[in-house]
Amino acid sequence: MALREQLKEAAPQLSAAVPLWMLAFVALTIVLTVTERLGLSAELTTSWVFTFFGVSAVLGIVLSIRFRQPLVFTGHILVVILFGSLGSETSFPELVGAAMIAGAIILILGATGITGKVTSWIPEPIVMGLIAGAVLPFVADMFTSLGTEPLVVGAVIAAFVASQVFLDGISPIIPALVVGVVVAGLAGQFGEQLPAFELPQPVLIVPAFSIDAIVAALPVLIVLVLAANIPSVIYLRNQGYEPPERALNMASGGATIIGSLFGPMAVAIPTPVLPIIGGPDAGPIEHRYRASVASSVSWLVIALGAATAAPLAMFLPRGLIVSVAGLALLSVLAASLRDLVTGPLTLAPVVAFAVVMSDIALIGLGPFFWGLVLGTSISLVVEREGWKRLQDSASAESDQVTR
Repeated sequence: MALREQLKEAAPQLSAAVPLWMLAFVALTIVLTVTERLGLSAELTTSWVFTFFGVSAVLGIVLSIRFRQPLVFTGHILVVILFGSLGSETSFPELVGAAMIAGAIILILGATGITGKVTSWIPEPIVMGLIAGAVLPFVADMFTSLGTEPLVVGAVIAAFVASQVFLDGISPIIPALVVGVVVAGLAGQFGEQLPAFELPQPVLIVPAFSIDAIVAALPVLIVLVLAANIPSVIYLRNQGYEPPERALNMASGGATIIGSLFGPMAVAIPTPVLPIIGGPDAGPIEHRYRASVASSVSWLVIALGAATAAPLAMFLPRGLIVSVAGLALLSVLAASLRDLVTGPLTLAPVVAFAVVMSDIALIGLGPFFWGLVLGTSISLVVEREGWKRLQDSASAESDQVTR
């Protein structure tokens, strides 16, 4: 086949991969924002960026080629946000320990094939309440930065809004980022020297295990990963594929364990982007796996440039990074808040959200633990009917996956 024909055949897959290339950079801004909040050193930042992007990229490339299916994997960005919120209560090695335990449990659940039943035990709206509480500070920080860096942050927000109105079909984050970079350059707000490329040197982190970190992070990590993987498998089945459901969950668990040795993470199949690379727009069903490979390569490139991440955060204006991350999370916050009030649970997820926003500390346990406990307890006692409806829905999804 001539080169021109090969490029024409691959064009749908390459086009489908472009949004995920942009998503990779947006994810990087979020990770860098979290590392700043945690006060991590340049070495730990490099290690975390490397493992967050690299492990999932390699997994996606290998499994996509092995099964000839669009099996893209990413580090779960909401898990990173959760770690950023827990950082004031637990140490970085304790977050590593909690992530590794979560990975082991996901691996076991994947092997036994009971993943759907586990996710039904903790209602998804309550998890969304916890996520809304974790995301809100990042969005609010964007507007705080508007007061300190009005030129750059204002330009980013204005470009985001304008692109929503005038640029249909293009992610508004992309023009917002471009405008922010241009304005920062014209205003002379970049650092003195652009960091030079060098290969990363990941730092092996010895995990620590604390009850506080485990009970606060473990249930949310497991639910977030499985709640991403289960609908992803259903979508692939509806597209005509036969995804290896158990192998995928086991891969998520194993990659989470290995990757967390260099920085806490959780690996999952990102449901929102799967239709982009696995849907009809990505070309014939037998070729769509190429879009997954192409998008995973972009994440691998960022992993190989991880040593540049920490200097890049110093080179770029803080307002640029914070505003792009805040805008990227705006839709997550909106979706989470919507889930709080649309039922079948209403009171329980709102309580979980409010508790996470508090500074509660009882018997040495922080707000994420108590948000989960109080939210789930209220759903069982006060909103029992809604809780049962969610269980039935989760069981139906589980049955659809295993058929």
